[in-house]
Amino acid sequence: MPSRSYVFHGLTNSLCSQCLTKVEAKIIFEDGGVYLLKHCPTHGREKVLIADDIAYYKRTQELLKPGDMPLKFNTPIRFGCPYDCGLCPDHEQHSCLTLIELTDRCNLTCPICYAGSGSAPHQKHRSLTQITRMLDSVVANEGEPQVVQLSGGEPTLHPDFWAVMDLAKARPIKHLMINTNGIKLAQDHQFCRRLSTYKPGIEVYLQFDSLRPEPLQALRGVDLRAIRQQALAHLNEFNISTTLVVTLKKGLNDQEIGAIIDFALRQKCVRGVTLQPIQIAGRVEDFAPKNHRYTLTEVRRAILEQTRYFQPEDIVPVPCHPDSLAMAYALKWQGEVIPLTGLLTSHELADLLPNAVIFEQYPEIRQRVFELFSSGHSPQSATRSLQQLLCCLPLVRVPAGLTYENVFRVMIVQFLDAYNFDVRSVKRACIHIVHPDGRIIPFDTYNLFYRPGSQGYAKITAMKI
Repeated sequence: MPSRSYVFHGLTNSLCSQCLTKVEAKIIFEDGGVYLLKHCPTHGREKVLIADDIAYYKRTQELLKPGDMPLKFNTPIRFGCPYDCGLCPDHEQHSCLTLIELTDRCNLTCPICYAGSGSAPHQKHRSLTQITRMLDSVVANEGEPQVVQLSGGEPTLHPDFWAVMDLAKARPIKHLMINTNGIKLAQDHQFCRRLSTYKPGIEVYLQFDSLRPEPLQALRGVDLRAIRQQALAHLNEFNISTTLVVTLKKGLNDQEIGAIIDFALRQKCVRGVTLQPIQIAGRVEDFAPKNHRYTLTEVRRAILEQTRYFQPEDIVPVPCHPDSLAMAYALKWQGEVIPLTGLLTSHELADLLPNAVIFEQYPEIRQRVFELFSSGHSPQSATRSLQQLLCCLPLVRVPAGLTYENVFRVMIVQFLDAYNFDVRSVKRACIHIVHPDGRIIPFDTYNLFYRPGSQGYAKITAMKI
């Protein structure tokens, strides 16, 4: 009797990548990879790679934690996921990080832009009244929001940017990020000086895709190397916490991952690197999904192959959304880079966790690990969580004088699109965007369905009528 060429692992709902119809999808293991097998009545069969490491994929399904609920839900359940976003009561995770888009305007027109910013008709600034309502929506849902990110467009172009900063700082937001391409930071020294007066509790989320001109031309339409260097010079001068954010396209800049991490480690102000494979949404020029899609597990492997700091056990799934987020921590200490697991010898681990049982069976250690590996951390709060974790391990000495300047984080963020869409996963999404009307919507579904002009916007609009 013949056998299938694959192992059937599970079943979920996905989307047809052409028409965004919700379709049933098998999750299969084949030839070392994990695939979605789906069939649309109109567009036929589709097979999509979602991971190239079966063992790691299985690990993501094991490392789960109970979802943290928001204080309130904003929309009812009517049509089922992903058509009720707002958040609806069927969503499984609160907002670890919430984006507020201040403007559609941008001083770049990047060939790759999930928001499609910088070109007509997307040229509007949000009013202070709208931004106030959006901030208040986050506070109503979260109480004390962990991380709010001011984004766009290019948020530093907003004519009332400092008023927005004051509005945000007046609310119980633990950490405020500014998502920027760095042009304002590079060209306006006084802007950086004034930004530094809002410390602590702020961070710059700096676009930083490549150290070479060709990828920057392909992703941003212009060679931004000088801009990036000048922006970092100012950020280093004022020691403003910074994360370098790398948009990754397979075959373009994926061989620079190690070099960018090395570069980041040499910058005083940089607390980490975030690696984001392109989400196929918004403006995506010169992008062939069969050739250029890049999965989380491929990024993870590239980190291991291109850096000398991390081992496989260092880069772990983030428990609040493990199949879309992965993270590694290291200490910059006395001229060395020490991964978190490097603080523990195998002998110490054996003493701490007898009979080789995994840490999840030790509730206090498990909880401290879950707290540390959260996408809702700032450099300061991550440092506190690291200290608390190390204090739970009696054979490990907490380094004296440990501050957030010593802690370095590498994070992989893989957003879902119509190709890799998995309802089970999107229900756990913890990175959200605030709609101008106050709804709070997962980043993944916002860019597919809820952003005006997006591929599925007409579909959602017709359903709500």
